Amino acid sequence: MNGKKSIRFELLGLFSWGKEEDDEWRRKTAGKKELSLLQYLIVNHARSVSSEELIERFWAQGSSDPINALRGMIYKIRKYLREMFPEEENMIVTRRGNYGWNPALQIELDSEEFEQACREARRQPEAAAELLSQVLPIYKGDFLAGNDSDWVIPVRRYYQTLYLDACREVLPALQKQERWMEIIDICEQARNVDFAAEDFVISQMQALISMGQSARAMEQYTHYRERLWEEFQIAPSEQMEQTYALASCMGRGAPGKGDILKMVTEEENDGRAFFCTFRTFQKIVALERRHLSRTRGASTLMIVGLGNQVIPGTDARRLERVLLDSLRAGDPVAKLDVTSYVLMLPGSSPADARTVAERIDRTFRRTYSHSRASLSFRTAILEGNQNTNDAK
Repeated sequence: MNGKKSIRFELLGLFSWGKEEDDEWRRKTAGKKELSLLQYLIVNHARSVSSEELIERFWAQGSSDPINALRGMIYKIRKYLREMFPEEENMIVTRRGNYGWNPALQIELDSEEFEQACREARRQPEAAAELLSQVLPIYKGDFLAGNDSDWVIPVRRYYQTLYLDACREVLPALQKQERWMEIIDICEQARNVDFAAEDFVISQMQALISMGQSARAMEQYTHYRERLWEEFQIAPSEQMEQTYALASCMGRGAPGKGDILKMVTEEENDGRAFFCTFRTFQKIVALERRHLSRTRGASTLMIVGLGNQVIPGTDARRLERVLLDSLRAGDPVAKLDVTSYVLMLPGSSPADARTVAERIDRTFRRTYSHSRASLSFRTAILEGNQNTNDAK
């Protein structure tokens, strides 16, 4: 170690230097700004940091005397370091207006250890998954959790991306080895970093299904779908829905000959329209066009949109409920964007579509009379695919 004394800091998760009393010290002693500046010097331990850089970073809003404010803060930081490492002296040194760490010290960071291990794994692709599985426990949480200073955010996102990429590289190997519990743990941690990363939800559900815990897999789907809708007003992907369908089927026991049809067809009809993803809706429309090409019939597509003073999310959920209850059982409906839905009325004429639109509008106004949102309707005739050959 070049004869230097090693000082280690933990930055992935809560800031720590290996003392049990860290939390108490942080709560009772360290000021938020002073602690952030200390962490900035730790992260940049490989170089000297100028006074100008620190003033620009921590006094960007202006100060009547930033030079003296910086000196006062450096004084407090040195005091903190003496409390953290009583056996050390002069840990922060000053050279020509720059601040840096005493060259006799070797600063070690868990974040740099994690980053270096990820890079090493990429240089050994054949052993990358195994190496990364040993590295993942280093990531105990977001970089400097609790510090939301501007300088922290981009660094935190970098390590989040690095961690999620490492998780994604490890999962296929664990799946081949059927290490289901490890998969569940990794996916749970990854979802804490980015709940909207659907691939981790799917992997977790698949692991639970493989362990015979289909009910838990279905609970994961329900929780994810509700939060995804709450945050972004979008539905899960088709792959997620297929995984949920598998969990639902497996939850009723191993499929026998009589269960195969149930697994690939709609479950018990609840009398409402069929809500699906836009991708699934496109496939349904494509099949309908094939059907119409043989029957020489026509159906109607309709876009229902929200206008005027819309309450984001709330009015969209209201409209979705009205659509599902007002349409025929099995009529497909998909979310088009934040404030509109697309639906298909099989075998319906434009006149039929106008009647349906009037019913939807009337139901929405009656049910949500306090809403200021207005509904708009656009229709288009769906005819058979002329390139499809007639059935022989």
